[in-house]
Amino acid sequence: MMPQTTLITKKCQACESGTPPLASDQIAAFLPQVPDWKVESTGGGNELTRTFKFKNYHESMAFVNATAWISHCENHHPDIELHYNSVKIHYATHSIGGLSENDFICAAKINALLE
Repeated sequence: MMPQTTLITKKCQACESGTPPLASDQIAAFLPQVPDWKVESTGGGNELTRTFKFKNYHESMAFVNATAWISHCENHHPDIELHYNSVKIHYATHSIGGLSENDFICAAKINALLE
């Protein structure tokens, strides 16, 4: 198993047409490297999610802005639910209908924001 720092040092790569989503064994190998994230099944495939709790709206917004910068740098963008003191991030690679390594790379980088 790769250490989490390996994911943090990687860059997201565009998924070519026809790229299959990660298989369940691949997901199982990546998941321990992104603590507190979980896989949720949706109608369109799996997504990687995590809910973050904050003291107030200001902290929630600061976190959203920081994740937006990561997303911009990686050219891989999540869906974000913003509430007064919580933020839920949803990662999935829509072009392949499921999860790719890119989702785990971004999750690892977001986890590093709070370490």
